[in-house]
Amino acid sequence: MVNTKGYRRGTRYLFARKFRRHGVEHLSTYLQVYKRGDYVDIKGNGAFQKGMPFKFYHGRTGRVFNVTQHAVGVIVNKRVRHRIIPKRINVRIEHVKHSNCRKDFLERVKKNRVLRAEAKKAGIKISLRRQPQGPRPGHFVKLNGKQVPELVQLPKRINVRIEHVKHSNCRKEFLERVKKNRVLRAEAKKAG
Repeated sequence: MVNTKGYRRGTRYLFARKFRRHGVEHLSTYLQVYKRGDYVDIKGNGAFQKGMPFKFYHGRTGRVFNVTQHAVGVIVNKRVRHRIIPKRINVRIEHVKHSNCRKDFLERVKKNRVLRAEAKKAGIKISLRRQPQGPRPGHFVKLNGKQVPELVQLPKRINVRIEHVKHSNCRKEFLERVKKNRVLRAEAKKAG
């Protein structure tokens, strides 16, 4: 059984029923109303071989383009190399459920309608666009008697060979600067 090419190969767990979910299908599955234009999630139910989608379409979301007595026609986008093909498949309703992909959008549309009507009555202009979340508001932090550590930038360490310095005055200044930097570094280490 190496490199099998069966229609349902590799679906041992894909179409398997969940633990304690075997048996007769609930009637609520058959009482769902599907209309053209609805978005549906395709999920193959292993208990029903009739009208089962091919394994590629399992877990995909599509749009209903046709409704029949026991099934629905769904348009699903399939990527084939460099292009996306809208595939039309017929799936029985046991393998389909309503999608929540447009739930937030439809709720926002309803809310915007109400806001628009209220604004029209009040005679004001409002923006119905979604705004990005701004920064958090300022607040005070309780220290409970603790000290706030002050972060200090350490002075930059300069690695220069003294042999390259020609003039004696320059060398003196340089040595003074080196001493000063050492003192500053030592103080910074003691502080934190």
